[in-house]
Amino acid sequence: MSGGLDPAIAERLTRTADGLVCAVVVEHDTSQVLMVAWMDDEALHRTLTTRRATYFSRSRGRLWVKGETSGHTQYVREVRHDCDADTLLVRVEQTGPACHTGTRSCFDSGERVLLSDAGGAEGSGRA
Repeated sequence: MSGGLDPAIAERLTRTADGLVCAVVVEHDTSQVLMVAWMDDEALHRTLTTRRATYFSRSRGRLWVKGETSGHTQYVREVRHDCDADTLLVRVEQTGPACHTGTRSCFDSGERVLLSDAGGAEGSGRA
């Protein structure tokens, strides 16, 4: 079920049982990981044709365009898939915060660090 997605692209992708592909979103210029989201074929098709990052919300069960309500948009510069074609890398120009909490990245908060060589988290992973 590829919707308007180019069949050559659709046939390459490996989807979850519910038809989704994980999308890792990074800032184009810095490669900072901004967020992780999900795309179905229609979201990917819209993203590729409009360059406006479009995702599938699992909780709402519908498509959403990043920034449609917040104004914090993502202009898509590049989309590629990994070696297994089960994850997409979406390189964007981010306007404003990417995270719904108001931070630049969904990974910005120090309290979310589970392990780091930079210190601050318990356990360095070394004996």
